[in-house]
Amino acid sequence: MKHLRLGVNIDHVATIRNARGGVHPDPLRAARIAEAAGADGITAHLREDRRHISDGDITRLAHELTIPLNFEMAATKEMLEIALSHKPHASCLVPEKREERTTEGGLDVAGGHNSLQHYVDSLKGADIRVSLFIEADPKQIEAAKNIGADIIEIHTGAYCDMEDPAQRQAEFERIQKAAALAEELGLECHAGHGLTYGTVAPIAAIPTIVELNIGHFLIGEAIFSGLEPAITKMRKLMDDARQAVA
Repeated sequence: MKHLRLGVNIDHVATIRNARGGVHPDPLRAARIAEAAGADGITAHLREDRRHISDGDITRLAHELTIPLNFEMAATKEMLEIALSHKPHASCLVPEKREERTTEGGLDVAGGHNSLQHYVDSLKGADIRVSLFIEADPKQIEAAKNIGADIIEIHTGAYCDMEDPAQRQAEFERIQKAAALAEELGLECHAGHGLTYGTVAPIAAIPTIVELNIGHFLIGEAIFSGLEPAITKMRKLMDDARQAVA
């Protein structure tokens, strides 16, 4: 059974810093703690409005991290230029609306492939792995394959938010089928958004998913337990779930 990678999103360390200004808490310090706790990579989303991660954060992360950086970005000329200048390990294209509190859903790759193709080609031309954040929808997965993405990241927010057990199970099965299709098409499959200690195990047990990206919940838990223990606990829940299906 393949090792299930954990990418830790450090955006909301920067959110806390920016609430008051100054330099504390430092996202790069959080990234180093995450690595020590078992993270395989670091995810950071540089938004158009710079509401959390800043340009300086990306510069430091890109040049000082010793584990891979996954640069989340909107498909814009500005963000493409930043990605090409720093050359992160991977760039994950995500939808972005100025008024949203967090990413609310997946890209419409099937409907917007003509506008996305340039970004995929440009990033891949710079040897940056390209991921597309999408819903667990076969037509979106097939479109991602058709425009040359290396990776899809399945949006797990709806699954995590559902309180009705039957609805959650149906959404889980949809994610499971989507991950299997991705593997069949030769796409690496990641998943993330909204995952908690209570929701991570079933997703971690899907053998065709190779990476989970988790951030907001871990930063919240760190207030009570510390960042390293929060990540260590998540890492163990993921490993236990994966080993149970080995």
